[in-house]
Amino acid sequence: MTAPQDPGELLLHLYHFAHEHSIGEFQDAALQLLQAAVPFDAAMWGTAGTTPVGIDVHTLYLFRKSPEMMEEYESVKHQDSAAAGLMTQRRGTVPVHTSASHARREERDLHHFMERWKQNNNILTADNDMERNFVHWISLFRADPQAHCQPHELERVHQLAPHLMQGLAINRRIHLQQIHPATPPTSGTAIADLRGVIYHADPAFRDMLRAEWPGWTGHALPAAPLGDFVRGQACHRGRSLVLRHHAQHRLLFLKSRRRCPADELTPGELRVAQLTAKGHSHKQVAALLQRSPATVRNQMRAAYEKLGVSNVAQLIEALRQAD
Repeated sequence: MTAPQDPGELLLHLYHFAHEHSIGEFQDAALQLLQAAVPFDAAMWGTAGTTPVGIDVHTLYLFRKSPEMMEEYESVKHQDSAAAGLMTQRRGTVPVHTSASHARREERDLHHFMERWKQNNNILTADNDMERNFVHWISLFRADPQAHCQPHELERVHQLAPHLMQGLAINRRIHLQQIHPATPPTSGTAIADLRGVIYHADPAFRDMLRAEWPGWTGHALPAAPLGDFVRGQACHRGRSLVLRHHAQHRLLFLKSRRRCPADELTPGELRVAQLTAKGHSHKQVAALLQRSPATVRNQMRAAYEKLGVSNVAQLIEALRQAD
């Protein structure tokens, strides 16, 4: 890819990518755009918790690197003084010349790791949330031991990195809107990772969670819904809300809504009501579900009472509230 010479044009390309590329394509396209402006051979881009013994990865995108590299890094990350130093800054960009930056005896395992994986000259850039001990970072790797990172390259990466991160946030929010169209204030949407850390949440989502869990800080999903999702449940039903999720790319795309009468239906009543709302008669529903017509009539009567409706048009509207 040929990099636009004008910085403004490069940013226009980047934000165009954010809107036009799928969530699975954006980071690759963005890194190729950056690669044409600041040469590198491979990269990784992710988020992580910061700990005294190195990063605890939450999300990760590898650009021309294999997952085995990160598996091996786990055993030497405690020696990564360059990364540790960067995590003490609100935002920073640093060069790493492996033979000099990790020459100390206590970092020799990391040194060998980086040489083995052809990470001899690197640029690390990070945005740290110091309150949450959480980092969003990009690492650019050069294999050539002589390809030292120049000051103007560091400056360019430092200037562009926030835009890459913002472009990713935009791309994810567009994907969220495609999966879970929201109609505030009756529903809200959010994005979290598989550890529960929230990356985006609209006001309606935040208001509903604070109503359900007073004192909620807004930084992470409460333990109850996160536990349900990790166990494979599609939704969490709380006292005042229902949370649904769609898991993709190690992220949870979430939708919240207030509880409604349809949430009180049993699974059997709900299925009968849904088929009735689609225009099926009692006899047709009974045949489809292999139940007796009397059972279907009883379940339909119970559903009408719980929903407070008296005809199919009202039934359709009552079920729609639970979408």
